[in-house]
Amino acid sequence: MGRVSRAAWIYIAAVVIAAASVVAPRLSGRPMNAGWWMALGVLMLLFLICDSTPTPLAARQSAWSPSSSATLAAVVLLGPVGAALVGAVSVLSLRRKLLLAERVFNAGNFAVSGFAAGETFVALGGRIGLPKPDDFPAIVWPFAAAAAAHVFVNLGLMWGVLQLTRREGPLPRRVQLESSVPLLLASDLGYAALGLVIAALWTVMGPFAAALVLVPLFVARWAMGQFAEQQRAYAATMAALCQAVETKDFYTRGHSERVSRGAGMIAQQIGMRADRAEAIKYAGMLHDVGKLGVPTKVLQKTGPLTEEEFAAIQLHPMRGLEIVREIGFLNEALAGIMHHHEKIDGTGYPMGFAGDEIPEFARIIAVADAFDSMTSTRSYRAARRMSEAIDELRKGAGTQFDPALVEAFIAALHRDGWRLPERAQAPDDRQTVTAQDHDDPTAPLRVIESY
Repeated sequence: MGRVSRAAWIYIAAVVIAAASVVAPRLSGRPMNAGWWMALGVLMLLFLICDSTPTPLAARQSAWSPSSSATLAAVVLLGPVGAALVGAVSVLSLRRKLLLAERVFNAGNFAVSGFAAGETFVALGGRIGLPKPDDFPAIVWPFAAAAAAHVFVNLGLMWGVLQLTRREGPLPRRVQLESSVPLLLASDLGYAALGLVIAALWTVMGPFAAALVLVPLFVARWAMGQFAEQQRAYAATMAALCQAVETKDFYTRGHSERVSRGAGMIAQQIGMRADRAEAIKYAGMLHDVGKLGVPTKVLQKTGPLTEEEFAAIQLHPMRGLEIVREIGFLNEALAGIMHHHEKIDGTGYPMGFAGDEIPEFARIIAVADAFDSMTSTRSYRAARRMSEAIDELRKGAGTQFDPALVEAFIAALHRDGWRLPERAQAPDDRQTVTAQDHDDPTAPLRVIESY
């Protein structure tokens, strides 16, 4: 609990109080028959089973519970109060390593979300109780609105707590909301639709309807788990490739990770769509993988490069494309890897593209790559201060870099900050080197380049 801020606890308390204030008066003033309580118990059990086995979400190392199916079934069968009580049982989740704060927040969140869904269903003409054949298809529309209300209230409350726990990190560990919203919406709405199936089957099968729906739920969970495992395997492969590159040159340790982060910062600053923002991070991570085909002695050379050595350096974007082109999910990221050394004025490599001919991913990576290169110690020069690196980016705007992306990156730096790499200790025979940059064997020293 000590890792959760006071502001976060106040927010959690407000959510729980809101849940109690809307449920308690309605529960105490309304008689419930034995069938109502039995249905409540069964749906609570279904909720706990689902919540205790959340579905993995691709490579995000996060998961999302299919428990909304139980809550939405309660909306139809039991009404707003029943849906809220089903959601509140989340406090008893069997998932391990849940903090007290997480349990309390989840209970309040699901209770409020369930109640909001129930009220939406009733307000739009939905009838509470066992659905009859005559209720279809009219019931579909109020149910769809209830499902949407549940999803958006749930994610809205989740977003709020994430803002207050962004630095502390424990709440909620299973969701990186900003990058997962589209997948969360799709999965939650899909699970919610099963709630209406449960309610409809209940008319014929009674409580056994809940058990029957567990089968497709767990089949879906298995399928998503397989996809998530594949994504994790891809991520591990990319990490291994980056590590292989960095073992060739002590001075570039962590460079790929920092470029990936910088590219992601720019993507967020310019409002890039979530799936493309995810892809640009992959492109940043793998942008230098082609260096595996460059001789180590060339990468670590401290003096001017020969024309042959410079030609080997210039080939690394194409070699990188050859290495990763078969990784299917990279898609647009491949263009970023191939063209991240192009320049706005057309003097870059490997194709000499200019202006808008250069893919957006490549223009973004070029800015992040150059900034990290300038603020890192390399074999041929010492690191520059951040202020100097920013000045160099602005000097290169319009000739080497896309001016709009330079300003977006600078704004993102002010917003998020930048963690500088630890200064590498060069061997004694390299400490006084003032050699020109390896990207250009004939130009005077300019740290704006990276290789």
